Amino acid sequence: MATVSIDTISKRYGETVVLRDVSLSIGDGEFLTLLGPSGCGKSTLLRIIAGLEVHDGGSVSIGERVVDHLRPKLRDVAMVFQSYALYPHMTVAGNMALPLRMRRLRAWQRLPLVGRMLPGTRKADAEIETEVSRTAKALGIGHLLGRKPGQLSGGQRQRVAVGRAMVRRPAIFLMDEPLSNLDAKLRVQMRAEIKELHQRLGITFIYVTHDQAEAMTLSDRVAVMLDGELLQVAPPQEIYADPDDRRIAEFIGSPKINMLDAIAREHGLVDVAGTTLAIEADALPGTPLALGIRPEAFQLTEYGGTGALTGAVRLVEHMGSDLFVHLDLPGADHPLIARLLAERAPTITPGQTLHLGVRPDRVLLFAPDGRRLRPRRDAVAPVTSLREYGR
Repeated sequence: MATVSIDTISKRYGETVVLRDVSLSIGDGEFLTLLGPSGCGKSTLLRIIAGLEVHDGGSVSIGERVVDHLRPKLRDVAMVFQSYALYPHMTVAGNMALPLRMRRLRAWQRLPLVGRMLPGTRKADAEIETEVSRTAKALGIGHLLGRKPGQLSGGQRQRVAVGRAMVRRPAIFLMDEPLSNLDAKLRVQMRAEIKELHQRLGITFIYVTHDQAEAMTLSDRVAVMLDGELLQVAPPQEIYADPDDRRIAEFIGSPKINMLDAIAREHGLVDVAGTTLAIEADALPGTPLALGIRPEAFQLTEYGGTGALTGAVRLVEHMGSDLFVHLDLPGADHPLIARLLAERAPTITPGQTLHLGVRPDRVLLFAPDGRRLRPRRDAVAPVTSLREYGR
């Protein structure tokens, strides 16, 4: 079983704390992504799993074994680096065969001339060549085996790096931002190829990225990290729609979630931006709140007042099928961004006044400390009637 268990891992460099008691369990065959901004500790955690970094506290288990004392090559993991780490003087075939040659041949069997004459070397080399050829064909790089890395495109080099990891048939794949050096079009293509690779192999993948699009499209679960802490581990849609912390809500989503200052009232009402919304939250009347609304959660309404946000249009971005409308709201420090369907929205111009309704179940409330506030189980929110058109 290629499960991974991370138990209260901590790491510091001098006075700088990089990881703060991180605990995480990864299932056999799961695709888990460590997501967070640069410097949050995700790559350090990946290197600790691989055995390339030594942690200060906690333990790492792969399957039933605690591997803290094991060298990297004994952990049965394969790592794909951001820089690809290919040997420039070797051919594609040589790069892919190297881990097998290091594992299956003794030191004197790897010697350039004498090694070929030793018993068993030719047979082992033939088996390695067959496995490399089979893996290269599966990745669509069989015709590149005689080339060197300098003769390849970025996408081809990425496939070679993946192939070098695949050919070992590891229990776990570790990938450290493998697509960051590719252009946007190639990243989309390689995302699909990595997803297909995982489905075909069925082994455990642990993937590190700061790109939320990669995390949301590739993963079975996403582990969001910030400042060395693990904030939430959940499926991608849950991370997006039901975040546990304001920092997660603000990090996930493009355009960024709208955050508005609000005040809780009695009877399931919240005052925000000069209006009142019917949103039930587990907060006492008078409590200051942060109200989060995703840009796509709005709908145009004919009338303002209770249940609608009213503002003046500052900017309109035409995105083809969508419009990104920037509105100035009373008392708000930043413009609100609404994502509306272009074909169902009237002509919107700067300076125009718009009324936007929002469904209460699409609103996220956060306490002053950033903690998520969810509705009480026994609460029944009042119903607000809106005359809607548009979305």
